[in-house]
Amino acid sequence: MKKLFISLIVIIIIIGGALLAGRFINFHRLGADTYYVKITQDPKITSERASDGSTFTEYHYNLPGYDEDGKEKDMEFFAQKNLRKDAYLEIFWKKDRGVTSYEEVKKADIPKKAAEKLN
Repeated sequence: MKKLFISLIVIIIIIGGALLAGRFINFHRLGADTYYVKITQDPKITSERASDGSTFTEYHYNLPGYDEDGKEKDMEFFAQKNLRKDAYLEIFWKKDRGVTSYEEVKKADIPKKAAEKLN
């Protein structure tokens, strides 16, 4: 009985820890390569109808991205809004999934070799 109780407590701690970690860890960025892009063009805009009948708009971007060593990779991704022109993004890319996440960053936060390629 004591072993069962201890096992149950351990399982609850593990599940609770995993749920809590999901709030603080962005798993879309975990293990991803980092690239930097500059929004230099207008997106291709598409409207889709969801299964519930509502419509949503996607903004499709295809831009060159550069890693911290200045190596280029084509970054193709969708956004839920029209991104600000001349904004700099930090892109998280995984081999099996492509772009998994992004966030706007300041130009000063971009590694030197990547920043040189973006200008």
